[in-house]
Amino acid sequence: MIKHIVMFKLQENEKTENLETAKSMLASFEKEIPTLKKLEVVCNHKETPETNCDLALICDFEDIAGLNEYQKHPTHVAFGKFITQVRESRACIDYEY
Repeated sequence: MIKHIVMFKLQENEKTENLETAKSMLASFEKEIPTLKKLEVVCNHKETPETNCDLALICDFEDIAGLNEYQKHPTHVAFGKFITQVRESRACIDYEY
């Protein structure tokens, strides 16, 4: 199995609205992307440091091929286009477990 964890720090302007839009877009991922076995979407707690990331996706895939298919899937590509416009930074790790 492959665990794919990606975290985003969002731009300050319209952060709350952009978080809601992101969560709405992500709600369909498990249904629309066959290689995605599990998705957890989490937001940073409001009482923690502002330097923390705002949004994290924790994804499970059977293998690297499944992760690669996910990366090209139109639903993921559309999310990527959106989040790239509203983020300050991104961090990611992929590991086998």
